[in-house]
Amino acid sequence: MIEQAKYWQDKALGGVEILKATFVKQHFPRHVHEGYCVAVIEKGAQHFLRDGAEHTAPVGSIVLVNSDQVHTGRTATEEGWSYRAIYPTPAELAPVIADIFGPGVEPWFPEPVVRDLQLARGLQVLHRLLEQGDEPLHCETLYYQMMGQLMQRHARMRPRQLMEQCGSHWAVAKVKEYLQAHYADAVSLKDLTECTGLSPSYLTRLFTRMTGMPPHAYLNQVRVSRAQQLLRMGLSLTDVAVATGFSDQSHLSRHFQRIMGVSPGRFAKVC
Repeated sequence: MIEQAKYWQDKALGGVEILKATFVKQHFPRHVHEGYCVAVIEKGAQHFLRDGAEHTAPVGSIVLVNSDQVHTGRTATEEGWSYRAIYPTPAELAPVIADIFGPGVEPWFPEPVVRDLQLARGLQVLHRLLEQGDEPLHCETLYYQMMGQLMQRHARMRPRQLMEQCGSHWAVAKVKEYLQAHYADAVSLKDLTECTGLSPSYLTRLFTRMTGMPPHAYLNQVRVSRAQQLLRMGLSLTDVAVATGFSDQSHLSRHFQRIMGVSPGRFAKVC
């Protein structure tokens, strides 16, 4: 297989992020997405970490990752893997969620890999129609049908212990807030310890245990997310690199490619 990736925000679906990709050497580090990840494996197999455990998704299976959930991704075969993915945010799925679970609920997918051939085929048809730019009404109708089936069959109410864990330690919340406000700066561990009053070693262990990634990885995630926003506004790669705290354009490109699977230049052309 030849590595290739096509990313776009679909206008028919109000800007939902879509990805069609084939990867062989790509190794996604620990990262999160603002939206859910719903991906159908079309060739090969994917190996990834979710919920602190390793999983393998074969051809025909659906990979499910919850919004803001730490995960990784790499090939499980020498030939690589191909997949089609949709990344709807909880806000973008609000109408579907409200119909099934009621308003103000954020559903949870307990299983990282599911075998549902009928749903997988439907998601593939939807993805191809979006790629071809089919009639908006057709795409929207099928999208809500597929998301509704997905939620009904495989989503559950978010477990109480996970909701409590998300905001259970004030220091983690404070570090996140600091990094989100100072992503353009050369943040040091000393800065984080000063704003929390915790020792460097304890703070690092606590943050990693609670979020699934160390502070520097979380900072790079914040920077890449902000870079996406600036690229959508039409800023140059050089200006985006400076504005998001990366040392130069190549530094931005390296981290952007690792987390997004596409280069910032290609992202800028289609966003």
